[in-house]
Amino acid sequence: MSQIITALSQISGRYDALFVDLWGCVHDGVRALPDAVAALQAYRKKGGVVVLVTNSPKPRKGVEVQLKKFGVPEDAWDTIATSGDSARSAMFRGVVGEKVFFMGEWERDEEFFQPLKLIEDPLDIQLVALEEAEGIVCCGPFDPMADPATLRPELLYAKTKGMKLLCANPDIVVDRGEVREWCAGAVARLYTEMGGESLFFGKPHPPIYDLARRRLFALGHDIPDANILAIGDGAQTDVRGAMGEDLDSLFISGGLARENTKTTHSPDPAALETYLEGEMVAPTYTIGQLR
Repeated sequence: MSQIITALSQISGRYDALFVDLWGCVHDGVRALPDAVAALQAYRKKGGVVVLVTNSPKPRKGVEVQLKKFGVPEDAWDTIATSGDSARSAMFRGVVGEKVFFMGEWERDEEFFQPLKLIEDPLDIQLVALEEAEGIVCCGPFDPMADPATLRPELLYAKTKGMKLLCANPDIVVDRGEVREWCAGAVARLYTEMGGESLFFGKPHPPIYDLARRRLFALGHDIPDANILAIGDGAQTDVRGAMGEDLDSLFISGGLARENTKTTHSPDPAALETYLEGEMVAPTYTIGQLR
């Protein structure tokens, strides 16, 4: 059974670094969550290092701009690892080809295709029509409110042509304030179910954790996994990813799973246990909201 706690400070002294999810933990897609910000600020003041590990398809700089917009202060974190950066690196190395079909919202995702100088001889990625494409880059559905099944015709065509789909954000859904939206992970899941090949780079998959560790090391910290705590509200992303990396985890039950876990200030223990058993995950700790 996951240990239910009421404040990060009850366990944070055991860890030298935190891998912290953003959406649903530090902000709600509209504004910062004050208690979470205060908890991270207090942790850093005691010498802890905070790596924001997010499945956002945005590059790190784009997430920084977003955090400022939402009101998350810079003294609440040290560095950022994004699924977008991990996926962009793979794209510019050619994992889905040079001519790609883009799925997403261009005004939001345009920066995903900005040149990446860290890679030697990056491909000249060309955005083309589906009929001309070698592969798909998916930053999300065209309409985040529409059922991903509306994309079946495009996905069926891509599957028959043997295209790979690069998923820039493995999340299935997110809550923007009180509104639930579909993410790229839902499209990739559907494509996989249809028999297509999807490539993932965010949580729960290893590439983003490798990036997070490298970002830690770049700050001058060589911290063993036993001293890192992963925090997030996604059972199948944050918790399963932490389990796969052999990291302790703190599950935020008041995020995506708030109704299933009957979370108000804290989760209902019986509802929490039933939910975690159903998801087949075992977080080390659980808290209603990061505080």
